[in-house]
Amino acid sequence: MIVTELVSGVFTMALDQLIQTRYGAPGALALILIGVGVKARSASCASVGAVILVLLMTQA
Repeated sequence: MIVTELVSGVFTMALDQLIQTRYGAPGALALILIGVGVKARSASCASVGAVILVLLMTQA
């Protein structure tokens, strides 16, 4: 259980750093929106974050 949480935390931090270095502040905002949407079970919030992230990925 603790190993799973540790691996999940490391993966999340690595993904966050990758997105921030490649896409900057809008990428971080998109990840925050996705995270808040998942935790709050708000499909619209998570969808907005996913759309922002996809738009950033297609521009680069």
